Amino acid sequence: MDTGRRPLWQEDPAARPRMAEPVRTAAVRAVIIVAVTLILAMVAFLCTLAGSWLAFPAVLGTVAGTVVATWAVLDVWVTRQVWVQRHGVQSQPSSTARELRRERRQARRQQRRESRREPAPADRAAA
Repeated sequence: MDTGRRPLWQEDPAARPRMAEPVRTAAVRAVIIVAVTLILAMVAFLCTLAGSWLAFPAVLGTVAGTVVATWAVLDVWVTRQVWVQRHGVQSQPSSTARELRRERRQARRQQRRESRREPAPADRAAA
């Protein structure tokens, strides 16, 4: 039953592939830690303006949260580097370097086949 209306949204294919699962997990953890640290910094700032006793512990918590947030962001970067190193980056089939390697490999195989076909020098003398 076609009503002639356009759909509310149209899904487009992703421009980039999804992040690897460990990298995505580390990124989500880092975003949550950074968000909590920012909220803690805002609480510290507002408590300081209000002259509350909670300002000093909130500032200490903000400093600790900043250290942890920096660690979490570095964890995302390191996890991504490790994943790429272990699983490699998939090259495109149209890559020039890949094509050149394929041609060199085929040439080496052809040379090996030809060298196997040639009789040994001792066999030629006997013939």
